[in-house]
Amino acid sequence: MKRRNKWLLAGIIFLLLLGGIIYGGSSYLFNYAFARSPYTGQPAAKKARQLKVDQEWLKSVKTDKWHQQAVNSNIKLTALYLPASKHSNKTVVIAHGYKENYQRMASYIRFFHKAGFNVLAPDDRGAGESGGRYQTFGWLDRLDYAKWCRKIVKNSGPKVKIGLFGVSMGGATVMMTSGEKLPSQVKAVVEDCGYTSVGAELGTQLKAQFKLPEEPLLTTASWIGDSKVGFNFKKASAVKQLRNNHLPVLFIHGGKDKFVPTSMVYQNYKATAGPRQLWVVKQASHAMSYYEEPVEYQHKVLNFFNKYMN
Repeated sequence: MKRRNKWLLAGIIFLLLLGGIIYGGSSYLFNYAFARSPYTGQPAAKKARQLKVDQEWLKSVKTDKWHQQAVNSNIKLTALYLPASKHSNKTVVIAHGYKENYQRMASYIRFFHKAGFNVLAPDDRGAGESGGRYQTFGWLDRLDYAKWCRKIVKNSGPKVKIGLFGVSMGGATVMMTSGEKLPSQVKAVVEDCGYTSVGAELGTQLKAQFKLPEEPLLTTASWIGDSKVGFNFKKASAVKQLRNNHLPVLFIHGGKDKFVPTSMVYQNYKATAGPRQLWVVKQASHAMSYYEEPVEYQHKVLNFFNKYMN
């Protein structure tokens, strides 16, 4: 009996230790992925050089700041608004990437402004000049982007035409937004290297960065996310949102993307219910398609938006 009790006690201790390890790992994963923190990545030299030039340009032009409250939250959000040089009824909303902000989207802001569009570039929850302790990988942001679109209509009038554009997490954000009820003035979506779902992307990074299997950490971390951020990230899916989308979408992805695997773009492309186009830039790594092929990128994106926003 004593021996049996010892084994029982040892089993209990083991389970408690295992539970502690899993909880600790889950908490680390959640905070590592979701907690607000500054951008620390080092972009490729080609991108770094161009981005520096474009950020200096952005400082030199006159811009406005727009504000609104996040949906179902008291978080205050900020967006940069850059009107076109000549009056235009076309506005592009630009969604930024993971741990980034509108300043990191300066190259795209300049590109669209030069092409004659008004540009609205929000900082998401937990990023840049907006409030919030946590990023939400586009899932809660999709509701805020729908609200930004309504604000554009209110400010610019019912004849305005809106395009949604995003890169990386921003690509996922605009895909997720496309499945919401949007103003009729939203005409088209261009997404660049967005993931299929938050769970799939975190699972990819668990394997790539930590050499760990997806489970049980994804599930236990999702429980923590549910309590702290207000949604279960395993249910946050661009694919599911695209099935409710009827807007035309241009899908762009780098053929050498390992951060958001290129295979994901084919799943997104297949899922959408609206008109669609696909362009895989063979030599581009993650979020590098614009910088690798700027002329063709601008040509394809402008042709797509102009086709549906005229």
